Amino acid sequence: MTYPFLKGHGTENDFVLLPDHDGSIHGDLSAERVRALCDRRAGIGADGVLRVVRSENPDPAVEWFMDYRNSDGSISEMCGNGVRAFARHLLDEGLVDTTAPIHVDTRAGVKVVTQTEDGLLTVDMGEPKVFGQSEISVGAETWTALHVDMGNPHAVLFVDDLADAGDLLTPPVHDERVYPHGVNVEFVVEKGKRHVGMRVHERGSGETRSCGTGACAVAITAMLADDAPRGTTYRVDLPGGRLDITWTADNHILMTGPAVVVAKGETDL
Repeated sequence: MTYPFLKGHGTENDFVLLPDHDGSIHGDLSAERVRALCDRRAGIGADGVLRVVRSENPDPAVEWFMDYRNSDGSISEMCGNGVRAFARHLLDEGLVDTTAPIHVDTRAGVKVVTQTEDGLLTVDMGEPKVFGQSEISVGAETWTALHVDMGNPHAVLFVDDLADAGDLLTPPVHDERVYPHGVNVEFVVEKGKRHVGMRVHERGSGETRSCGTGACAVAITAMLADDAPRGTTYRVDLPGGRLDITWTADNHILMTGPAVVVAKGETDL
């Protein structure tokens, strides 16, 4: 059986999108199939899979659910770059009103996406949770990180140079009592006023070119370190591009960045 797929990315965090509007094709999306689709040599290649399915949310404004899987087949609560790519697909295909906010259901709650005048997408990522500190190690090096939850867990730490993180082929070592389900780890450098750069190791995917929820966690950590007032916007540079993050007065995180669908096709993977 063949089935349609799309390939998209947000700041080079790339995804295979599977349109499954009535839930009949990919209802039982196995980890094996996800790994096959994400394989960069034998498959389509991606950091994860986004299944596009109708939501079971009783709110009629929330029509679509983003079923996100990491490239190793594991289920994830949320993906900030993924939700923008998901919304871009809905807009491109005329599945939502292009002039109204888009409500996307996720395992981390409903995320609201709006399109800016210059074609970027802004996601209301909801309220963050900031916890205490933990230790993260890579090889013989250990750093103190801040635990930030954006619907999924993050450990954010500052380094003198992003090269200090090494090649990140091996997941950083974390305290399993703090992060029993694993953690995304962000390495951060200051680049200027309200401007930081980062690298990220995403649980279940390894180092990726970008991580939307990770960029939010990084901006939160930088704002707290700088004692920046609410409403301030920080620029976050990632290997795959730029995201702008604002922490609003009512304690919501707004993330703005690009998303694009680059290919469509059929596969039997």
